[in-house]
Amino acid sequence: MKLGLMLGYSGAELRIPLDDVKLAERLGYDSVWTAEAYGSDAITPLAFLAAHTDRIRLGTAVLQLAGRTPANTAMAMATLDKLAGGNRVICGLGVSGPQIVEGWYGQPWGKPYYRLKDYVAIMKKIWAREEPVTHDGKEISLPYKGEGALGIGKPLKSILHMNPNIPVFLGTGMEATVRMTAEVADGWLPLGFVPETAHLYDDWINQGLEKAGKDADQFERQAMAQVRVTEDVQGALDSMKPGIALYVGGMGHKNINFHKEMMVRRGFGDAAERIQELYLAKRKDEAIAAVPDEFVDSGALIGPKDRIAQRFKAWENSGITGLTISGNTEAITTMAEVARLNFASADAKA
Repeated sequence: MKLGLMLGYSGAELRIPLDDVKLAERLGYDSVWTAEAYGSDAITPLAFLAAHTDRIRLGTAVLQLAGRTPANTAMAMATLDKLAGGNRVICGLGVSGPQIVEGWYGQPWGKPYYRLKDYVAIMKKIWAREEPVTHDGKEISLPYKGEGALGIGKPLKSILHMNPNIPVFLGTGMEATVRMTAEVADGWLPLGFVPETAHLYDDWINQGLEKAGKDADQFERQAMAQVRVTEDVQGALDSMKPGIALYVGGMGHKNINFHKEMMVRRGFGDAAERIQELYLAKRKDEAIAAVPDEFVDSGALIGPKDRIAQRFKAWENSGITGLTISGNTEAITTMAEVARLNFASADAKA
């Protein structure tokens, strides 16, 4: 299974851990990933990393659809791919949530399922350069024919000769969008994936692959987990609860919160309701305390090396093709060692 390194997005200051990325590349990591919310963007840091690395793949997890038109995203990712030497870029996309889409980008929430589908189709047409791009979609059309259009839009073909095979990964988690991801995309960035619930997605993915006439080996599945190497397991669990409470309780509208829905799907419905109730009532400390240890532990790799190695086996056997980890230098090194040990053990048994 391939390892990836998640850098995420900035806080108040933008700091790119270049030494960690270079270490990951030396240790054989397959990919490094950036993100965006409403601060730093996800593409610019990858351009910086492209200049300082040689092999590691450069992925976005995720670009927010509302922030760019599909043509702009296609141009930016194709340009990055050229700067990086070709065949290194992964275009990870997601819809974000209505609070950011409408509150930050000033775009309508619309119908995310069809927006994703139109978006991917347009980008792939642009990269292919087979003809001037047109698209008659349910959410996005080229040329534009909506309100305010002059009606003289011209189909165009990219001036830049682009890599036609830039992989597109979608960050999705609900039945319809997961099925569509397997159908139209090259990979999947699952929201809240844990080994215990891996089976919930199998039918959806297989249905999407079958509709597209694709084999399973043509579809990557890149999950994510935080890694903390420590003897104090309980302390590490507690340190991760504030972030979970923020996303489950306050990242999104009360009635539209994908992180809360994911927690419910993982079997923690009562806790999810309680966390959101407390967080929205501004009782944040109580919301944090309401996050179950089991929920945190199932989605992370925490503890001394032996405990991490034992728990990593479940991730390896879950059907994913890659695991993106977030953690410090010790976590990066430990995961490389664990992956090698598990691979050697499996190879010996074979």
